[in-house]
Amino acid sequence: MPETDPDAAVPDTAAVNSPGPREVLARYQQAMLDSSADDLADLYAVDAVHEFPFLFPGMPERYQGREEVRAGYRAAWGASPARPREIRDVVVHDSTDPGVITVEQVVTGTVTTTGRAFSFPGLLVIRVHDGLITHVRDYMDGLGVAHAMGRLPAVVTALSQ
Repeated sequence: MPETDPDAAVPDTAAVNSPGPREVLARYQQAMLDSSADDLADLYAVDAVHEFPFLFPGMPERYQGREEVRAGYRAAWGASPARPREIRDVVVHDSTDPGVITVEQVVTGTVTTTGRAFSFPGLLVIRVHDGLITHVRDYMDGLGVAHAMGRLPAVVTALSQ
């Protein structure tokens, strides 16, 4: 029988078997289409950060931790008449870091209160470690969202004060 080196590195099977960024992205997009804050939050590490670097009226600058992601999206999606129907024009850019991808996408859907269709471009920078999201930078057209929801005048008023 061959000898084994007791000091040899043992591969981390959790990391080897964990979903990568593209698989996590597919689950993330499905959670968005389902408007499921629980499914979305379950993709995040306990101490993950989700940032909104661009002005997005009514949203905080960031969520700190899985439970803030859960509560924040539950409140936002629960109060919103926007119902996403499709995520299209998806382009995924790999990074030199295998745990990071940049995603271009367009979310389309309907505003239930008006029947009006919407289409919002966005860009996500997602970092995944051991199958969980550890960091997201979520760049979306917040003013376009406010306009589609009929909330642009209120946003302009709020920003003027």
